[in-house]
Parts: sequence; C-alpha cells; structure tokens
Amino acid sequence: MGKHGQYRALVGLVAALAAGPAAAECRLALVLALDVSASVDEREDALQRKGLARALVAPEVVEAFLADQAAPVWLTVFEWSGPRTSAGLLDWLEIASEEDLVLAAGAIAGSVRSRDDMPTALGYALGYAAGRFRHGPDCDARTVDVSGDGRNNEGFPPASAYEAFPFAGVTVNGLAIAGGEAGVAEYYRREMIRGPGAFVIEAKGFRDYERAMRAKLLRELQGPVIGMLAPGARG
Repeated sequence: MGKHGQYRALVGLVAALAAGPAAAECRLALVLALDVSASVDEREDALQRKGLARALVAPEVVEAFLADQAAPVWLTVFEWSGPRTSAGLLDWLEIASEEDLVLAAGAIAGSVRSRDDMPTALGYALGYAAGRFRHGPDCDARTVDVSGDGRNNEGFPPASAYEAFPFAGVTVNGLAIAGGEAGVAEYYRREMIRGPGAFVIEAKGFRDYERAMRAKLLRELQGPVIGMLAPGARG
C-alpha cells in the first residue's frame, strides 16, 4: 500500500452524478468545480455563480468555444465543499453553438446552493471530478478547473486523490480566490495543479471572479501551449 494507500477505499464513495456519451468527436472535455464551503458566504456564492454565467457568454469566450466546429468542447459543472457533498449543476453538454452556452449560463445562474455549512474537502472534489470523466465524452483533452478560496481542511489531500483516482491524461488547473485564507494561490500551485501546462489564475476576491474566469477559460480553450507559459505550472 502506497504512501496514501489508506485512502483507496474512498474511491467508491465519490459518486459521479452526470451521465453522458461514452465517446465523441471533440477537442476538450472541461469540468468546472465551484467552491461552496462554509468560508463562502451567500453574497460571494452569488458573485461566483453569476460571474461564471457571464464569463461563459462573453464574446471572446464564445468565440474560443466555437473555434473548431468539427471538434467541439463538452462542458460540465459541479459545486463542492465537504466530504461526499459535491453536487452537479450542469450535466455534460456539447457546446456546438452560442445557444448552448446561453443554456449553460442560465442553468448555472439559476442554480441554488445545496448547503453552506461544510468544510473544504479538496481531495473529495477532485475524486468527484474524476467520476465525471468516467461518464463523459472521450475527447482529445480533459481538463478540470477548481475554484476555491481555501486550502484542504477535511478528508484526504489532493496528492491522495491523484494516487487513488484515474487522472492519467487529465490536466488540473486552479482559480484561487484571494481575500479568504492566506496563500491559496501558492497552495494550489504547490499541491493541486497537475498535468502538462497546468496553471493557476488568481481572482482578487469574488468581485474579480468573472474577470479571472474569462481569462482562465480562454487559456484552457486555446490549448496547452499557452497554459505552459504560466509560472508555477508543473507536469
């Protein structure tokens, strides 16, 4: 049993709620994960949901999503907080038109937070993200983007998730939200990001979330070459 082998039994505890196609002609399967732990208050949660919704329909982001009509992007979104509390906000959706992005944005903007009293279980969130891929499209690239304002403080850490769950070929990026726990961006760079070209973008608080999300989406949609230019990236 490896260094983090004691957590292997947790693999079956992290459920994948979304069902999607087993295969598709697509260039990217993108999983977005939003932090709804107790450190995120009601106002901040609203800024996060509405910020993501607006970012998805920003003209430059729409253009990036639709840049290759022959190989579209598939998108799924979930919220995360404590152990076994992740909840889907958007099942796998093929982004083949601007209307698809409008649909996704509406679903996220109109979603309701499942709970607000849980700790920050980042390892569980990563395990849940891996589960989304098991039921998602088989695209050329797979990326997880985790937004959050704090470090893991409950359950197993990211390193254990990477040992226990299938992350081969998956890039994990971070959107670190400043203003809560100190040093979140540095923690994400050191402990959480993974894969070729992985990067962290920092939002200067939840009011800056929309801008940071737009920038992050553009880097992910434009491919790993741009992502590899980011400081703090690691393979």
